[in-house]
Amino acid sequence: MRAPPRLYALVAATVLSVAGTALAPTASAASAPATTAASADASPTRPSQPSQPFRVNAAPPPKLRASGNKLVDESGATRRLLGVNRSGGEFMCVQGHGIFDGPVDDAAIQAIADWKVNAVRIPLNEECWLGLSHIDTAYGGANYIAAVKELVARLEAHGITPIVELHWSHGRYTGGDSHCADTEYATCQKPMPDARYTPAFWTSVAQTFKGDEAVVFDLFNEPFPDRATSDLTAAWTCWRDGGSCPGIDFQVAGMQTLLDAVRATGARNLVLIPGVAYSNDLRQWLTYRPDDPAGNLAAAWHAYNFNACADEGCFDEQLAPVIAQVPFVAGEIGENTCSHGYVDRVMAWLDAKGASYLGWTWNTWDCSSGPSLISDYNGTPTNYGVGLRDHLIRNGLIHDRPIHDHLKGMR
Repeated sequence: MRAPPRLYALVAATVLSVAGTALAPTASAASAPATTAASADASPTRPSQPSQPFRVNAAPPPKLRASGNKLVDESGATRRLLGVNRSGGEFMCVQGHGIFDGPVDDAAIQAIADWKVNAVRIPLNEECWLGLSHIDTAYGGANYIAAVKELVARLEAHGITPIVELHWSHGRYTGGDSHCADTEYATCQKPMPDARYTPAFWTSVAQTFKGDEAVVFDLFNEPFPDRATSDLTAAWTCWRDGGSCPGIDFQVAGMQTLLDAVRATGARNLVLIPGVAYSNDLRQWLTYRPDDPAGNLAAAWHAYNFNACADEGCFDEQLAPVIAQVPFVAGEIGENTCSHGYVDRVMAWLDAKGASYLGWTWNTWDCSSGPSLISDYNGTPTNYGVGLRDHLIRNGLIHDRPIHDHLKGMR
């Protein structure tokens, strides 16, 4: 999902029919916003020399590995990722406003940790990371990388697992569900990664973090090759193998290519791989999953109340077979109701399966147009965010004690 910053309304989701099933895109289909002045002022301009994050009373996050259908740490204890998304790194830089939307200093990270969060997903922009010529140097290349590295270090200092994720990528796309058909730049979501820049992005990211196996890699936010063609076999083949894909204007880098780019660096970090239909459809994930020589993959899923697969019957039918075989991370859960009835149900279902989940998003936007978990960066929840906050605070230690033990001294 890529929700617009504060004061920008959510673009209405367009319902398409694919193989006879109505599939509505998540709100990440919203077009790229022009960030407000208030939003720009809240974000850093030119990163300074990274400061040393202070070490709070927290154990470092674990080096996660896939073991059967569970995530385990170095000792073999089962772990789950329970947390939030921290949007901004995907859009602020390409719009020329900064790097992050709002503060990411130690006080801001502590506010996240106070919700008993143990994982934060960080959406990124490949053009900013690679420092392409149209990106302001204040927000791209070395400055952007330094800012991301500092945020990762600060999260780890608070015992939080960082998940670095590619959200916006290069490539002109004019097919179904096109969100910025007038440009090839990474100013919106594209249906698939591009072969021109995305493998280089992941090579660089993996080289940067391969010495830190506590960092998790999320290969691509929300693939939707199934919107470019009605042939679902072709869509899933495109998803895995890339190349010249039906309905997509640019050469695609498939999930296997991106995974190969990561592993070629020697990085053995846990890798999350999403499905199609904006990561909401995992029905053929097991059939087409890439081959991983490191054996360290998890399936990634996104769930919103306006998605096609949005009820327990669908979860049982489509997701349970995947959860039975591989670790399962709901990288984004949310709803556009300014309430939390839907995410309460999703969390309950995922808890029963021992799966992981992260709420969208820890940003101070309108909860119906984001949806936003907070109304300020001290961690005051919105009417929507209170559901995730209260659930983690009440039930986190009960559901998965090992993953939260290191947070006890922080309360």
